[in-house]
Amino acid sequence: MAPSPSGFLHVGTARTTIYNYLFARHHQGKFILRIEDTDVSRSSQQMIDAILESIRWLGLDWDEGPYYQSQRTKLYQEYAQKLLETKKAYFCFCTPQMLEEKREQAVKSKGDWKYDRTCLALSDEEKGEKIRQGVPKAIRLLVPEGETVFSDIVYGELKKDNKELEDLILLRSDGTPTYNFACVVDDVEMKISHVIRGNDHIANTYKQVLIYKALGLTVPHFAHIPLILAKDRSKMSKRHGAVSIMEYREEGFLREALVNYITLLGWSPKDDREMLSMEQMVELFSLEGVNPANPIFDKEKLEWMNGEYIRSYDNEKLLDLVLPFLIKENLITEETVSQKREWFLKFVSLLKERCKTLKEFAEKGKYFFAFDYQYESTAVSKHFNSTEAAERLNTFADRLSSLDEFKKEKIEAALRTLADELKIKPASLIHLVRLATTGTTAGPPLFDLLELLGQEEVIKRIKRAVEFIQTKS
Repeated sequence: MAPSPSGFLHVGTARTTIYNYLFARHHQGKFILRIEDTDVSRSSQQMIDAILESIRWLGLDWDEGPYYQSQRTKLYQEYAQKLLETKKAYFCFCTPQMLEEKREQAVKSKGDWKYDRTCLALSDEEKGEKIRQGVPKAIRLLVPEGETVFSDIVYGELKKDNKELEDLILLRSDGTPTYNFACVVDDVEMKISHVIRGNDHIANTYKQVLIYKALGLTVPHFAHIPLILAKDRSKMSKRHGAVSIMEYREEGFLREALVNYITLLGWSPKDDREMLSMEQMVELFSLEGVNPANPIFDKEKLEWMNGEYIRSYDNEKLLDLVLPFLIKENLITEETVSQKREWFLKFVSLLKERCKTLKEFAEKGKYFFAFDYQYESTAVSKHFNSTEAAERLNTFADRLSSLDEFKKEKIEAALRTLADELKIKPASLIHLVRLATTGTTAGPPLFDLLELLGQEEVIKRIKRAVEFIQTKS
């Protein structure tokens, strides 16, 4: 895996990382991490740290690296020298300004432009004089006639006429390598057998194959995977989910769910299974199973899968993952948890059926920790609309206060008995009590919820609702 530290690790790059990891583990090979930071102006240590943290959080431990291209300049220069000596490359003394002027002239004349080999035509004397004068020089690959062909594991045979390729720069005039040259040298030195990356790199692969052949080296196997698209089939953007992987962690997604979902964006185990452990994915993964069609990123599907994983976790494990989100929202402190861990385990158990992310435990369960919650306005007009509602709540509060044991079975019996006496459906009273004790009209089973809140707290909340209705009337 060879990310560029010019941005965060996003879904597309994460999938490339996962596929490389699964392929290496499936074949008992090595998964190597390389940081392609030759573009100093666009690279930063902050981005490097963020990328490494993302890969670690996804659970994708690497066997070698990270290697940093910025620390390997001498090696690239040695390889470039070999190409000069074999006449497969040559010095180019053209300045960026000169090249830009030629490009602009081509645009004006509505023609395509590629480097015209001005410096290849220089005599030895002319080149020698420029070198003596200290004129800055880059090194260009001499592209041969013919065509460049390679076999891609996903797309089959791909070819391009070399006339469409210009003599690409290998080393810039400051001695630093270009992306394509550094990639080839590193892949050779690191004994890379398979290169797995997005299909937006196919244009680069033609150039890299030329460099391998110029060096007389074996070309590795390439697998270009299709790009992930948004639901409207447009290119992924931030609003479509192209955000940092760490933002998904902040939203409360589980890494197992995220890795599982991303892996299925373009690959499947061919048996309609969707919930797969890392061990199962390693066992089943193959590049031949990658579909060349562009997969669609569907955040709703990711949320569904995340919810499935949440429900599969035992409460102890889940509680430890939920707690940071409750603490972040200032709903609890760590000290509170240590004193009431059993209570919190029940809280997690009660909400896990209704939450698709860890963050939702804090959002949907806020009323468990805050007494000053607001009542839903539409529910108020429907349920808190008469003095009769206040009377019913008052009566129910009295019934609850007389219970010798505050268990859900006894709470339910008290409510149903009262409903019978009032000659109303139990559901009417249930909606009224839920709104009074939580401020909402939806949530986990009411009687379990009331038992967890506790007798004193429930009665206090019902009395508060009674005062609200009386004040409103």
